[in-house]
Amino acid sequence: METTVTAQWALESTKNIKKNIKQVIIGKEKAIDLILITLICRGHVLIEDVPGVGKTTMVAALAKSLDCSFKRIQFTPDVLASDITGFTVPNFKTGEFEHHPGMLMSQIILADEINRTSPKTQSSLLEAMEEHQVTVDGVTYLLPQPFMVLATQNPVEYVGTFPLPEAQLDRFFVRISLGYPDLGEEIEILNRFQQQNPLQNLQPIASTEDILTLQSMAQKVYCTTEIKTYIAKIVYYTRSHPDLQLGASPRGSLYLMRAAQAHALIRGREYVLPDDVQRMASSVLIHRIIMKPESRVKGTTPEKVLQSILNELEIPMIPV
Repeated sequence: METTVTAQWALESTKNIKKNIKQVIIGKEKAIDLILITLICRGHVLIEDVPGVGKTTMVAALAKSLDCSFKRIQFTPDVLASDITGFTVPNFKTGEFEHHPGMLMSQIILADEINRTSPKTQSSLLEAMEEHQVTVDGVTYLLPQPFMVLATQNPVEYVGTFPLPEAQLDRFFVRISLGYPDLGEEIEILNRFQQQNPLQNLQPIASTEDILTLQSMAQKVYCTTEIKTYIAKIVYYTRSHPDLQLGASPRGSLYLMRAAQAHALIRGREYVLPDDVQRMASSVLIHRIIMKPESRVKGTTPEKVLQSILNELEIPMIPV
């Protein structure tokens, strides 16, 4: 009985957070789900899309829905790594060095237009995103929990952007694109935002303890050996596919398993099904693989390659 209640609590909690976000965001059901799954998995999100489609608004709505500290870092070419991680300065009165925390010392971080700053500044996020800590002048400082970076970027074709290196991309749990709203959604946006921005009145719906509990629960979602083998095969076959220059790393398989666990949890289950893996595979793996130039010329896309792998693999049978 306890398991049922626990799973139901997770289902209701995530539903409430999504409902709160939807007071501001019209549509984008899949994107909201992916962001919540990433939060539950202690991961980070890269939102890539053209300006004006609601990337920053989406992050702000999430931050306001959670009773967590929030900071926005506007990345520009003149932002330094020390602005992000912090720095030490001498205090001439005491004769000691004082640590000044950087902008990363918060629970929810909006890294706005991350690809408009230099690669050196971009790389200052690596340790924080992977180990949830920063090191300044040889001293390590733990970041508050839960900790999540939600980075936005414009497409690399835009002027004044620095493409994120593969090592940085691999730190992001998922990469998502919001896309343009359809006609009905755009009319609803005009109606909802006519008099005031609904973001201003948004109230927290989940506490820090709620998020930490969801994160702990996700790790305990049961994943059979057959499911783990299925995940490993998906990732393994990306490394030998003839259309791919670079396949997904072991981090990709680990993240795919975690994503499948969280996907099951927000649907009120405490066990992973093959469907959870299939639904999360594209979002978790697409930005971790690189196409061969000749394959791109032929019109092959990472999505098509991954779908072909999923089609070829036998779906595991789950013991009842």
